[in-house]
Amino acid sequence: PVYLLIIAGAVLRRTGVIRQEHDAGVMRVVFSVMLPCFILDKILGAAVLRSGSVVVWSIFLGFGLIMAGIGIGLVVGRLIGLEKGTGMRTFALSSGCQNFGFTAAPVVESLWGTSALALLFVHNIGVETAMWSVGVMLMSGERGIKWRRLLNGPIVAVTVGLLLVSLGWDDQIIGPGRKAISMIGVGAFPIAILITGCTMIDLANSEKPTWKIVIGSSLVRLVLAPIAILAAAKFLPLSTELRQVLVVQAAMPAGMTAIMLARMYGGRPAIAVQIVIATTVLSLVTLPWIITWGSQWIGLKPLLP
Repeated sequence: PVYLLIIAGAVLRRTGVIRQEHDAGVMRVVFSVMLPCFILDKILGAAVLRSGSVVVWSIFLGFGLIMAGIGIGLVVGRLIGLEKGTGMRTFALSSGCQNFGFTAAPVVESLWGTSALALLFVHNIGVETAMWSVGVMLMSGERGIKWRRLLNGPIVAVTVGLLLVSLGWDDQIIGPGRKAISMIGVGAFPIAILITGCTMIDLANSEKPTWKIVIGSSLVRLVLAPIAILAAAKFLPLSTELRQVLVVQAAMPAGMTAIMLARMYGGRPAIAVQIVIATTVLSLVTLPWIITWGSQWIGLKPLLP
């Protein structure tokens, strides 16, 4: 269903039903209103989040595994002949960062249910911290970290949700108000994925692939980084829900956040675009294989066959 929504977005863009001038307004509503409501609705009542160690491990691995992916990207980038100033940093960040949000969440919920989905949002605090601190420094060459970049709707929603869960107040948020939050949030991911499809067809029409970038990034994002993530899920003392989250994260293609960072902080957007499109297309084949094999290796059984 996720890939069908991406394709539907591409078709709607090509037929002129969704125009480029629609994107910014729609995504502002999704990111500022709908997504925080969806996150809060899933976190409230999630028993797995009552464990402090589970929360800490989730945030730590969200940050640490992105750093590992970027490190692998730097090594592979050098092996394919990239250097600083020729796209090395953009390659490393783009191939090292998986899609941790709009594509991952529906897959996690379909395979593992609400508890794993709630934990994904906590895990993503670590990912967001990595991208907007070390990622920005890598892309821009800046030394300092502007922590206010992390003040956004999803992180505020996760923080408020964790606070309510830790105080035991989350079970008191029921009735029409809770239902309204759920109704606002339910469309966040379908709409966001639809707009992602629109954006990807725009990008595909603007950039021609460079084979060493495509091959190198596919090696990082769809082979080496999954091995590192699955190894962490297998051998670290983690909760079942966090292992479930990591299996899906291992299978994800490159995330579109890297394109935005490349545009904002002096990177090479053309390289980021190629990596996102190439790994997304290839993940249509690799994603089910990685999830199936990874689940069997770790000893997990998805809700769906």
